[in-house]
Amino acid sequence: MSDSAIAALNSLLRGTSIDDHEEALKLANSAIKAAKGNPADLSTAQHTRVVALVKLDRFDDALRAIAEGGAALDKTCVIEKAYALYKTGELEAAEQLLESTGIDTRGMKHLAAQVAYRAEKFDRAAELYQEMAENHEDAMYGEENDLRINILATYSQLEMQGKGWAVSEEHKKLSRDELEVFETAYNAACGSIAQGDFAKAAFLFKRARDLCEASDDLSEEDKKSELAPIIVQQAYVATKLGNLEEAARLHEEVVLSDISDASTKAIAQSNALILKSESNPYMAQRLADTLLVVTGNDRLFEEQATIFRRNKYVIELQAQKFAGVKSKTAKILSNEAEPTISSSKCDLGALNAAAASELQTGKEALRRILPLLETRPTDVGLLLTVVQLYIQLQNPAQALNVLEAFFKRLETATTSDNKVDVRFAPGLVALAVALYRLQGRHSAVRSELAKAAAHWQSKQKAASSGDSLLREAGIELLRSTHPSDLAAAGEAFTHLVAAQPDDRTATAGLIASFATSDFAKVEPYLGTLSPVEKLTAGVDVSALLDAGVAALPVVAPQQSQQGKKRAREDDDQTTGEQQQQKQQQQQAAKKQRRKRKLPKNYDPAKQPDPERWLPLRDRSSYRPKGRKGKKRAQEATQGGYVKGDEETLELAGGAGSVKVEKANPAGSGGGGGGGGAKKKKKGKK
Repeated sequence: MSDSAIAALNSLLRGTSIDDHEEALKLANSAIKAAKGNPADLSTAQHTRVVALVKLDRFDDALRAIAEGGAALDKTCVIEKAYALYKTGELEAAEQLLESTGIDTRGMKHLAAQVAYRAEKFDRAAELYQEMAENHEDAMYGEENDLRINILATYSQLEMQGKGWAVSEEHKKLSRDELEVFETAYNAACGSIAQGDFAKAAFLFKRARDLCEASDDLSEEDKKSELAPIIVQQAYVATKLGNLEEAARLHEEVVLSDISDASTKAIAQSNALILKSESNPYMAQRLADTLLVVTGNDRLFEEQATIFRRNKYVIELQAQKFAGVKSKTAKILSNEAEPTISSSKCDLGALNAAAASELQTGKEALRRILPLLETRPTDVGLLLTVVQLYIQLQNPAQALNVLEAFFKRLETATTSDNKVDVRFAPGLVALAVALYRLQGRHSAVRSELAKAAAHWQSKQKAASSGDSLLREAGIELLRSTHPSDLAAAGEAFTHLVAAQPDDRTATAGLIASFATSDFAKVEPYLGTLSPVEKLTAGVDVSALLDAGVAALPVVAPQQSQQGKKRAREDDDQTTGEQQQQKQQQQQAAKKQRRKRKLPKNYDPAKQPDPERWLPLRDRSSYRPKGRKGKKRAQEATQGGYVKGDEETLELAGGAGSVKVEKANPAGSGGGGGGGGAKKKKKGKK
């Protein structure tokens, strides 16, 4: 090809816009063959080929083309290479490329946010999207709506990760206009699922479906593609709400061929199998083995993969595949010795316990599971299973023993900070507090919350893990009158006020903590609380006093012997004033000794009968009545012989008689050997 032809071809490539990407790829390949030896023309043709391959979703071919082009093309095609890496699932490589090059253009920010979102770094994605939303200068037409949709999706994922604190209430609210777009309504519904509000999610998914079906901007094919994930989510919410018939009907509406996303298709199949497992678990288990394994950029998020795997194991348990589930879960758990509170590992621990007990409950399940706790002492899922079984057996004292032993192992071992974080995880602390309260051990409740609050105050990430715990700890510690407890409550509320200055509850707690000890810390916050006069306006004190104050009776909780013993130990740690008050209450509650009753005819001036302790017939004043009684009295001679059979001596006494049979002499009665002769029984003649 002549130089003029090459120049004309390059001019064509630069000056035209070809909608047919296959045609653009052919022209680029022709230009590359013709431009050998001309670096400038070759670079343009190679760049065109890379763009065409990306447009055709041939990402692996695009990466190979960039590698063949050398360092010059690699430097030119940064965004194309990063996008190809993102689409092939090489998220870490894409992130490193973008960070090394510099995220300076709006297009690269969009791509960086997508990479962060797919890598489940949702806080970074939210930061990038929010930065672009606030900068309207270089925004493209229609970009604002896309940004809002992506921001809502990111916020929903943050809620799913338990990082709802990172999203302000202002950003969570939806405007009326946003509820008129099915994408934003769909993402808001996903956020409601993350918050556990399934009723609201059902309403928003229905609205998203209605808006999608009524849209004039979508073709019928596009509507089918957009409706499929909405219906799958509707079925999931219906299942969570207990509407299994509606969930089954919605799953029948799903056409798998209409779902282009591989992960959504796998989720739809898995959820349908869960409903089918109720009627035929063996068939469901066979179908579960045929489910598509999603890889690459379409792979499931960690939360989805955890639920997907859990569903599969649950189906296998229902099909009596106990040995298989036990070995699989044990193998995964053995790879991580460090304790963790992640739902994926906790679920595996519970499933392993269910397989080991073969779905037994009660004492039989404990007999099989307790040995596992000795081999996996830091398995939180297994621990919670054992605690739950003890509670079902109405043995909370033993459940608390198991939990305290777990805490002690984590506290005494020389381990990393991760184990200490697990020790003071808000969920485990709440479980311990509930068990302490069940046994009436209020001092132990305050001690546990104080230690947890002190731990999370020392952590920089306390805002993400311990705000709710600090709040509850502060409220509980305020109920104590001990100065150290009030000081700990004040530190907790001070931390909360510094993080959230508008939190009126934290402000009130801070004032209550230091009101009697350090007024200087309280004074700056007094103006933020409502004055007492405003709070009591309209209250008729006299009428309240005249009506009287109702008080509920205090019922002591039932305690086991061990629980009572520990409660007494906790009470010994209370202050001197409380101990003195308790002793006074105990003294007032002691029962008075009952006065002994005296006979009705008792005369204190008369000497009592000295024989009053003897039986009536043994008293000297006793006189038998009647003929039989007199005869019995005459025969009752002390130490004398009684007339009767010569063979019998009868020792008579006042209270009765004892017979002594005389032994026959040897040889008497006609028998030898010293034995007595037996009398013959009379028979009929």
